[in-house]
Amino acid sequence: MQLVRRLRLPAVVCSLAVLVCELLSRPYAAMGIADDGPYSLVARSLATTGHIRYNGWSAAMLGWHLYLGAAFIKLFGFSFTTVRMSTLLVSVLTAFLLQRTLVRAGVTERNATIGTLALVLSPLYLMLSVTYMTDISGLFAVVLCLYGCLRALQPPTDRATIAWLCFAVFTNAVLGTSRQIAWLGVLVMVPSALYLLRFRRRVLLVGDLLTAAGALCILACLIWLSRQPYTLPEHLPPKTFPVGDLLMVLPYTLADLPYLLLPITVLFFPEIRCLRSRTLAAAALFLAGYIFLATYPSHLRGDFQLFPLPSSLSLGEWNNVIGMFAYALLKGQPPIVIGKFAQVLLTVATFGAMLGLAASSRPSSRGSLAAKTAISWRQLGVLLLPFFLAYLLLLIPRAATYGLRDRYLLELLVVVLLFVLRYYQDRVHPQLPAVTVPLVAVVAVYSLVMTHNMFSLYRARVAIANELVAAGVPDTEVDNGWEYNFVVQIRHAGYINESHIELPAHAYVPPPPLPAGTCPFNSSGQTPSIRPLYGISFDPNACYGPAPFAPVHYSRWPYRTPGALYVVRYLPPRT
Repeated sequence: MQLVRRLRLPAVVCSLAVLVCELLSRPYAAMGIADDGPYSLVARSLATTGHIRYNGWSAAMLGWHLYLGAAFIKLFGFSFTTVRMSTLLVSVLTAFLLQRTLVRAGVTERNATIGTLALVLSPLYLMLSVTYMTDISGLFAVVLCLYGCLRALQPPTDRATIAWLCFAVFTNAVLGTSRQIAWLGVLVMVPSALYLLRFRRRVLLVGDLLTAAGALCILACLIWLSRQPYTLPEHLPPKTFPVGDLLMVLPYTLADLPYLLLPITVLFFPEIRCLRSRTLAAAALFLAGYIFLATYPSHLRGDFQLFPLPSSLSLGEWNNVIGMFAYALLKGQPPIVIGKFAQVLLTVATFGAMLGLAASSRPSSRGSLAAKTAISWRQLGVLLLPFFLAYLLLLIPRAATYGLRDRYLLELLVVVLLFVLRYYQDRVHPQLPAVTVPLVAVVAVYSLVMTHNMFSLYRARVAIANELVAAGVPDTEVDNGWEYNFVVQIRHAGYINESHIELPAHAYVPPPPLPAGTCPFNSSGQTPSIRPLYGISFDPNACYGPAPFAPVHYSRWPYRTPGALYVVRYLPPRT
């Protein structure tokens, strides 16, 4: 046991689990996935020229994320897979760090390991870990800051406390350059830690100076970013504020948190037995009515969503009924992986878990562990609740402008996971039950399969694009979804024609109209270089029907029948 503790083997297991699952999913594709295509090209420009040059599709600063990707390009040469492997490295490190952070927060070693695996083997985490987006980098910055603050609360000497505060401020100020919202570590989490240390005057004075220095660094970075051409500036408050849409999305946002951690939160389901019979009957009636409204074919169905949330609600971008990234926006409908029956079961489990969590107020029969841990509930609340609320508040303007995404919840998931694990072991039982392990394993297998299927689809899109190029069709005459189109646009025009660009002035040029009758496509305003004659579709009869090109098939685990992509015509036949 001493050797296990010294080598941090449980944390190493968490890291290796992420690495093994990712490698088994075969995560390679020679095109952009979601936002990472333009980001990868910025990293390539940095590796070749030594300068950061944005290309019209970055609201995030990118920062050290770019330098890590550029280092991988220098070592291994450029490819989309190469830069994505830099994110995988950060993901593996984050898994290790998260397990150690949970232990520092008073969660037992075993519970921390299972809880970490529940998060890092979820489809949301595994899919994002093999993209070149900044979600994992931002999560790493927040978890590292939290770890530093927890360590600062525990040392008995002022010198050690100041050292850990310095570590938290410095790492968060630097690593937050990849994703600005991660700077809430310096701006909120560190001041919360200082409030807990306010009676140690020397620590408070030095901590205030460190926080002020961190805030000045953040201000300098934001001023630098505001002067960079071809970025997408964020405005606080937003220019438009659709209150009705926000009030509809916010409840789903909060309910999405226990759903994304279902292997852990579902453990509270049995606690609903503590409710009074009338309360339980009312809750069951409410849930039955909700499921009826969500499944009955009427105009109300769109307002009552089952889990996993569909992409139409924005939150279901990565974890949704089709089991992969939802916004490829090809013609036709992608096949559904999670059917209606499974959606109902997941919805019942999610609502039951929340209800059981609310009902689990009785102490554990084996006694509470709260008195045995170095971090108290009060300290955790002061340290993390202001961060949670500030983060949620900053999501509102983002939701008003671009809509919410489930990947935005990663940092909040860490806070929820920590509190749920501590609450379970203090209120229900000191150890998570053995059934948690197979639950996490089932989710891990599902995540591996969905990550594999996503990359299999993207490889098929590359293959069908290559088939068209080999037939003499220019890439500017094909709509292969917005991700592929963005890279084509940057290659031909240098930047994406995005209307939110403010510098240089008049960078956005209204695109000329397409030929009459052209089948509409999603990125037409942002990619005026593309004048499509053909498009890629899940349905061979979309638009003006099939074009004379062979379909390309892609693997769909666990089904034997592969999926298929087709080339369809975008212009009406000549008469």
